[in-house]
This record gives sequence, C-alpha cells and structure tokens, in this order.
Amino acid sequence: MFSFLKDKPGASKLENPYVVGMLVLAAIVLGIIIAKGGLIVAIALLVLFPVIIYFNRFFNEPRIGLFTIIILGFIAIGLTRYIQNVPFGLSIDGFLVLTYISVFFRYFYSKLDWQQANRDLTYLSIAWFTYSILQLFNPETLSRTAWFYAMRGMSLYMLLLIPVGLMIFNRLRHLFVFIYIWGFFSILATLKGLQQIYIGLDYAEQFWLDTIGGVTHLLFGELRAFSFFSDAGQFGAAQGAAGVVGLLIALNIKGTFNKVFFMTMGIMGFWGMMISGTRGAMIVPMVGGVTYIALRKNFKPMIIGTLVLVLVYAFFAYTYIGNGNSQIRRMRTAFVPEEDASYLVRLENRRILGGYLASRPFGGGIGSAGDWGKRFSPQGFLANVATDSWYVQIWAEQGIIGLFLHLFILSYILLKGSFMIMFRLQSPELRGIVSALMCGFTGIMGASYGNGVLGQMPTGILIYLSWVFIFVSQQLDREYIYLVGKKINPWLLKSKT
Repeated sequence: MFSFLKDKPGASKLENPYVVGMLVLAAIVLGIIIAKGGLIVAIALLVLFPVIIYFNRFFNEPRIGLFTIIILGFIAIGLTRYIQNVPFGLSIDGFLVLTYISVFFRYFYSKLDWQQANRDLTYLSIAWFTYSILQLFNPETLSRTAWFYAMRGMSLYMLLLIPVGLMIFNRLRHLFVFIYIWGFFSILATLKGLQQIYIGLDYAEQFWLDTIGGVTHLLFGELRAFSFFSDAGQFGAAQGAAGVVGLLIALNIKGTFNKVFFMTMGIMGFWGMMISGTRGAMIVPMVGGVTYIALRKNFKPMIIGTLVLVLVYAFFAYTYIGNGNSQIRRMRTAFVPEEDASYLVRLENRRILGGYLASRPFGGGIGSAGDWGKRFSPQGFLANVATDSWYVQIWAEQGIIGLFLHLFILSYILLKGSFMIMFRLQSPELRGIVSALMCGFTGIMGASYGNGVLGQMPTGILIYLSWVFIFVSQQLDREYIYLVGKKINPWLLKSKT
C-alpha cells in the first residue's frame, strides 16, 4: 500500500504529497476529537501514543516484558495505596502471559532454542507447581479463591518466570540490565524510606498507616520505614539482599562508574534495611557473607570475613553502642531473642501449629493461613494463628511433605549453583557477579525463617531470575571469554557473539 515510501529516509518521506495530506487529515481529525472530548480525551490521546510504541517494542523484544515485570514487582503494591480497589498485583500475571505470547509471535518464523528451558531448574518449578495444584484436592482446604490468590506468589510466578527466563535471558547484556534495574529501584526504595523517616509520610501513606499499618509500623512512637513495599518486613529483607548483592558486585565488576553505582546500591540497601526496623533482615548480610566466603575458596578472605562477622555479632550482642538510635536498638534485640517477647510468642505459635499439623501431613491448604486466610476463611484454625515465617507458612498450608519438597528444591539450587560457581566458571569478574546473586538468594533463605519474604514482591521475582542467571552462567562465561579475547567490553549492551 505504501510501497512508494519503501527505502526512503525519514526526512524525504515528508516531501511526498500523499504523506503530507495524511498528516494534515490526521491533525484535523485529532483536533475535532479533542475539541469535542475536552482535556481528558486530549490527555488520553497523549498517553496512547507512548503506550502503542511500548507494546510495539514489547512484541518485537519479549525481554522488555520481563524487565517490566521486575519494575512492577517493586512498585505494584505501593501503587495500591494511591489508587485503591485496583488489583495492580494481577498486572504481573498479565505481563507474564503477554511475555509468553510475545515470545511465541516473535520467534514464530525464526529459531528459538527451546532446549534452553530444558533444564533441571524448570523441572523443579514444575514439580513445585504440581504439588500446589494437588493442594486443590486437600480436604482441609476452606477456600478455592484463597488458593488462587496465594498460589501465585507461592509457585505460579516461579513456574512462569524460570522457563521464559532461561530462553531469553542468555546473554551478558541481559544480566547487566537486570542488576542495574535491581540497583536503581533499590536506591530509589531507600530514598523513599528516608523521606518517610526524616521528612514525613504523604497523604496515602498516612492513610494506610492510620487504617492498616499502624499496629506493626509504629512501635513506641517510632516509625518503621516501608517505602513503596507491602510492609517494613519485606522492605528490610529486600534491601538487605540489595546491600549484599550491590557491595559484592562492586568488589568484582570492572569500570569506575559500575563500581560507584553498585557501591551506592550496597550502602543504600543496608541503610534501607536499618530504617525498616526489621530484625529478621539482619540475617541476610550474615548468611550472604558466609556464602561469599565459602564460594571464594580462598583461605585469606575466609579469615577476614569470619573476623568481620564475629565483630558484627559482638557489636550487637555484647555492647550497647548506638542504643540511642531506635533502629540500632531494635536490630540489637534480634541477637538476644530470649529477651524478646515477640520471639517467645512465635515459639508458642509454632508449638500450637505442631499439635494441629501432627495429623495433617498435607497441611491446611494453600491460602488458609496469613492474610489470605483472614480474608477468605476467617473461621479457619490457621487464619487465627500467626505463621510469620515463610517456612512455617508452607508447613501450615502444605504440611510437612510440602515443606520437605520446598526445602529440597532450595537446597538443590543452592548446592548445584554453588558447584557451578566454584568449579565451572573461569572468568573472575563474572564469577564474582554470579556469586553476588547466589549470596542474595542465601540471605533471603535465611530471612525467610523469620519473615514470609521469599514469595513476596519484588523479592520472589528477583530471586527466581537470579536462579536463571546462575544456571546459565556457564554459557555467559563462554561469551565473556570470547568477548574479552576479541578486546570487546563484555558489558556493551549491543555486543553480539
């Protein structure tokens, strides 16, 4: 239809009278529409054009979908404070489906290596999701609706993210963009938290605090920062992981700008963890640090790292330095749990759950505990006993069998991923970056003992995609060696192999 425009540069196309006529006609039509519709229609049309451009790029480059999902993981829950009664969390599900559709059409006529997804990591995600499906037939299940909402974070995102991630996140430039998005939004999250602590809450945050969050986020008159996350617990653990990942990447990556950026990510991550007042998040840097020491396979860093961890523990457990600061004072209570009333309550709740679950090896059904249980089956036993821990929640909802399966999957990923990092990767820089992702994962594993963080946003999304990069790291290592051999910067976003 427009063959007369073929092979002409953009400027010369405007010389054609047909093109000029179409532009004039379009301007007249838009003018009439705006004149009749008013300001709202004008704004809608202005928004429509970038949306069209975005989805055009999306369906030509499916990776944009995954990057969008990462961003939504950070901001979706926060948006619900400003725009109520809109399920922004479900937008992640929608973009996951659209990403698969994009992959299908983008590679319909060109070759896509589907074997990339043919890995044990994919089969582990299938096994875990299959167990979640079987929970529909659990006779203890009180609400199928609660199952739908709860299983998304529990297993569905893991199932959908891992195979598509393995297929399309398989180049160094994809890893580079991933860690930069993680860093940017982690820095932004801490800045938002600092605003809440030192400047004050905005109208939406104050309303949330007055109606829902005040019980857990105002302690003895001190605010626990929650940023644009669901709560301070999720904020603290996520920022602890960002601190670990950022500092370790800064130690290993080349380039002054890269080092400064990831050092900033690390420092801001730990600062965010502190102002969240989340005691359980303290385990993230400790477990992450121990993991990094082990992955290094070097005696000297082991000694130095061990001394640092001992000093940190001694600072919190055996001194009163910094007790004038409410964040430090609250963090210190994590190191003397026998004096912490909330810790003793958790132990009592686990004793109660132990008695209830002794005759229920498959648990009480997904969605029967926690917030979903209170919302959809408040009369249920599990809805009235706090689980707190991610592992305790799985134990309560899916029984000892589900907990064993979940721990097996996490342990398998940890052991195989560590083996690949320690004995298969040849590039020191890449090994250090992938080690940072592994340390972020193990830190979240540790934090999940005290808080339900692993299946929440954005932590779950970041961890699942970290697994993807860990399991394709040998392929990335070969690309790194090739590019360095050709004297090409491995982190150039347009580098090809």
